Amino acid sequence: MQQDPNRQIQIRASDADLKGAYSNMMQVSHTQEEFILDYFYLTPNAPVGTLASRVILSPGHFKRMVEVLGVNLKNYEKLYGQITAAQGPNQEIGFKT
Repeated sequence: MQQDPNRQIQIRASDADLKGAYSNMMQVSHTQEEFILDYFYLTPNAPVGTLASRVILSPGHFKRMVEVLGVNLKNYEKLYGQITAAQGPNQEIGFKT
């Protein structure tokens, strides 16, 4: 079945969703059927972090997402210069890989 190339899709989003959620830590886990991306917000010296968002993807969609993120990173660095990767935590946070 061929899709109409002129077809437009409307996306609805609440005001809260459009504001986005800040995250300064991410954890990736997976099963055979899905990848789970958990985005957290941690504050220094706080005993408890907050789950900012959880995104669950099929393996095929996850692979496409990784590829498009790489393309966007390359395009960004071409326009704005090389990004220096942030240093990871210097202590164990408590998550297991």
